[in-house]
Amino acid sequence: MATLTAEEVQRYKRHLALRDVGAPGQQKLKAARVLVVGAGGLGSPVAMYLAAAGVGTIGIIDDDRVAVDNLQRQIAHTVSDTGRLKVESAQDAIHRINPLVKVETFAERLNAANAMSVIQSFDIVADGSDNFATRYLVADACYFAKRPLAYAALGSFDGYISLFKPHETDPSGTRYPTLRCLFPEPPPAGLVANCSEVGVLGPIAGVIGTLQATEVVKEILGLGESLAGRLLIYDGLATRFETVGIAWDPENPLSGANPTIFDLSAHQTPDGRTCAAE
Repeated sequence: MATLTAEEVQRYKRHLALRDVGAPGQQKLKAARVLVVGAGGLGSPVAMYLAAAGVGTIGIIDDDRVAVDNLQRQIAHTVSDTGRLKVESAQDAIHRINPLVKVETFAERLNAANAMSVIQSFDIVADGSDNFATRYLVADACYFAKRPLAYAALGSFDGYISLFKPHETDPSGTRYPTLRCLFPEPPPAGLVANCSEVGVLGPIAGVIGTLQATEVVKEILGLGESLAGRLLIYDGLATRFETVGIAWDPENPLSGANPTIFDLSAHQTPDGRTCAAE
């Protein structure tokens, strides 16, 4: 277990004062490796709060560059970062918050060719992508790599979050679901508009990203009741949270009783790429 330095003891003393965290919990955070997919609206608050919490290594994968219209919700970036790679800007933001954190950047798109090698080098994944191609790629890769996935998605005024860890079972011995137990297949291209087409209220990204970071920290520490087997829905206009159950679906094509997906080949495109994370 990673030991804490005197500087870390001072920095994290509010965590150390928590009975359910303490020094052993902070050491778990320091030893943890978390991959954040996308350095945009969700990835920004996720990465910044994980850094503040003392997660030892944060990986960020995104090939996009900062644009002025990102700044309304992507709080890791500033006007002076316009034109820079988002992974570089996010790395600087993380180190401004906590220079003790190690950051591993991947200025590339996550795709069928690199997903397994990247994801397998981390303990847990937080998906901050904004398109179905990447979400399903991440979810399938996490299933094959046996890595917990903190899943989140944004609407214009709402958001959704869950934790997928289908390589484990609940207290009754039932397998936890995958994303494909909730939605077996992504919707047809063009059926569901993304935030660039319909817009998103900036603070919604902060609400959902912060909840996503909380789920990651809880999973690392083994605290409380996770969202595994549940989908949390936030309605920003009504200021209301709802939780619905997600059960393992024996008919789902990935982890069902008779699976038809055995690798990531279905995600391969002619150019070997998937859509960029937001």
